Amino acid sequence: MSEEKLYAIRNNVGKYLTIERTAPWWDSQVGTTVRNIDVALAWAGKHGGHIVTLVEEPEKVVLTKEQAKVIKETHDAAWPAKYITDHCDNSNGLEELLMNAYVNGYTVEKEKKYNVKVPHTKEAWYYQSGDTDLLTICPADKELRGKFTESEIEHYGLQDCEKEEVTDDAD
Repeated sequence: MSEEKLYAIRNNVGKYLTIERTAPWWDSQVGTTVRNIDVALAWAGKHGGHIVTLVEEPEKVVLTKEQAKVIKETHDAAWPAKYITDHCDNSNGLEELLMNAYVNGYTVEKEKKYNVKVPHTKEAWYYQSGDTDLLTICPADKELRGKFTESEIEHYGLQDCEKEEVTDDAD
């Protein structure tokens, strides 16, 4: 996120000042912006209106599922900053990260998912049936392949199997 600010001039009815070489005018949707506060002050003084500061929206913080849970619970806390402090060890700036997520918003990181090849075959892959713990074997048809997270691969004991990362964001 840039720390640079832009300034525009707006009148009391919500129209923005547009400055061009021919003549200035008030437009309800578009106005001229400047980076220099002194220029904005001069325009506001000459043409009326007040200065509006435009600031870029901060980027959302990317959190793990566990961190997102803390932030979700923080919104119900009487003292949000204390709640965050009490629910994290401040290792590697975690407290600051969570504070930024609380203020600016957040997204939850997606776990990498993999297709896992069945041992001792050339054509079959493990497939996870929905949200159950059932594994079935399916042909190498990519449409039927399951998607496993690292923790699921470990859970099923498939660490030593060939795997390929799934790059689609269909889920």
